[in-house]
Amino acid sequence: MPKDSLTITDNRTGKTYEIPIENGCIRTDALRQIKVDEKDFGLMGYDPAFLNTANTKSAITFIDGDRGILEYRGYPIEQLAEKSTFLEVAYLLLNGELPTKEELDEFTHTITHHTYVHENVKRFMEGFRYDAHPMSMVASTVAALSAFYPEAKNIKDAKIRRIQMMRLIAKMPTIAAFAYRHSVGQPYVYPDNELSYVGNFLAMLKKIGTNTYKPHPVLERALDVLFILHADHEQNCSTTSVRTVGSSQVDPYSAVSAGVDALYGPLHGGANEAVLRMLREIGHVSKVPEFIAKVKSGEAGSRLMGFGHRVYKSYDPRAKVIKRIADEVFEVTGKNPLLDIALELERIALSDDYFVKRKLYPNVDFYSGLIYEAMGFSADFFTVLFAIPRTVGWVAQWEEMVLDPEQKIARPRQIYIGPKRRDFVPLEQRKK
Repeated sequence: MPKDSLTITDNRTGKTYEIPIENGCIRTDALRQIKVDEKDFGLMGYDPAFLNTANTKSAITFIDGDRGILEYRGYPIEQLAEKSTFLEVAYLLLNGELPTKEELDEFTHTITHHTYVHENVKRFMEGFRYDAHPMSMVASTVAALSAFYPEAKNIKDAKIRRIQMMRLIAKMPTIAAFAYRHSVGQPYVYPDNELSYVGNFLAMLKKIGTNTYKPHPVLERALDVLFILHADHEQNCSTTSVRTVGSSQVDPYSAVSAGVDALYGPLHGGANEAVLRMLREIGHVSKVPEFIAKVKSGEAGSRLMGFGHRVYKSYDPRAKVIKRIADEVFEVTGKNPLLDIALELERIALSDDYFVKRKLYPNVDFYSGLIYEAMGFSADFFTVLFAIPRTVGWVAQWEEMVLDPEQKIARPRQIYIGPKRRDFVPLEQRKK
């Protein structure tokens, strides 16, 4: 019977080593025993951007990129998007199981009654320039929360840890809405505890000159589904940032702020904005073939945005759900004029061997920007809409990291390629 191990022969020395295989992986620290001599540091793995390195064991999210599968705690994302609500999914990600009605009611009550922020937080946000980017405001404000809840540093206390997680989930829409109102020069709107999680968020954004606001049920449900789709996505850049910063045992506000900062980058949370720019540059359905030809020829500045993914090598399952949601939203808002260009772009790309061979399929960002724009959101707010639901994934991953007995402070190795040891040269002896 074959053994679950890997046999390695070091051709430099002729020595053979047997490395155990566990969960389809080897522990890279096991390579340290492979040395030329006793003075040798030992073999390391070199993996820029962690293309093939697992840094944790997780029970939260499963992805099979080749087959287009995304599951939260074992539940397919398609089923959750169709049958569940965002707060149900939030409970699932935090606790491992879907809630009973009583559990969901209690969870919803807790989240609802932690939506308010301290008045000093409001004044803190008012101190930003009138043209501050909403993501900068959100990242800074989330970090500032650690000053308002100093007990949050007691991360080993389960009760204290959990209430900080609830606060983050509850207050993120409020902080996001305040950042939006600041960017458009309107007064901040306080939370309405009579509304749903998403309904309250929309009210804080849209309410003007009235004490009541009732969001359109189709738009409210569409945003709820989009929140479900963005709640977690395994060990992506921002989640890795949360875990890496959190590994120092800092409070969760500081760790999540690092996640917001990572999400701010155009290669992570800013992709849907890039899709809209691309569609506008194409300008008309008739110009799609010309654009496709430029992409295939490698012409500078011609890049197919919203297609392909580091993980997915087939159709992103979230993109399929979003495409359906887009039709429902456009029934209410009117069709985004860029939609026809997007549909034609998708049709041609999916039938062209150039893209099929490279496994470039639409991802979650291809249609989400069209929906956000149709709902009246400006492009610089798209990433904030991403950060609100992803907060649930961040805190779930953060707590899993805190409770992991194998977790240590993150400290990657490097391969030094600089100068060899040399002696200091006095200033007057140095040559240009």
